[in-house]
Amino acid sequence: MLYFLIFISAIFVNNIVLSQFLGICPFLGVSKKIDTALGMGAAVTFVLTIATIVTYLLQKYLLEPFSIEFLQTIVFILVIAALVQMIEIVLKKISPALYQALGVFLPLITTNCCVLGVAILVANGTAKLPVIDGNPAQVDLLTGTIFAFATAIGFALALVLFAGIREQLAMTKLPKAMQGTPIALLTAGLLAMAFMGFSGVV
Repeated sequence: MLYFLIFISAIFVNNIVLSQFLGICPFLGVSKKIDTALGMGAAVTFVLTIATIVTYLLQKYLLEPFSIEFLQTIVFILVIAALVQMIEIVLKKISPALYQALGVFLPLITTNCCVLGVAILVANGTAKLPVIDGNPAQVDLLTGTIFAFATAIGFALALVLFAGIREQLAMTKLPKAMQGTPIALLTAGLLAMAFMGFSGVV
């Protein structure tokens, strides 16, 4: 039941983009077509889950035992960048088709604050997990990984929904002043308000 609640909470109630405003750059930049949004969503899901596991282990078995938590941000950024590079190399050799599908989006993930933000939230134990019987769920490796995966799914869902709306808007006649970024920001705000309807569900 806990894991199901984590999924619902991370995807709908505390959506990383629409509620916590992390990962806004790719949300606005890679959301003009559904195909590119799906590719970015898949790449983020893959990297975010692996990065959270690695950074959590580094936090618990390297940074905290040696009292060097102040290096957390630098270490996590380096780990995420290295992971993206390693995944890119492995995909290029093992699955060229998947590399072609995700290759364009993988380098963009290194600058996606959503990945770093979730890694820090899980490592510090401050991730927003559901409250069961008056007690908030504790962040450990398993719940942290599930939270990271669900958060990435929530990111992908918001990105694909936004891309679908923008594709429809591209076919409509808008006033010149509203074309491009203004209508995109207005739409993002309305989408965030729509997701606010899920608040209090979990």
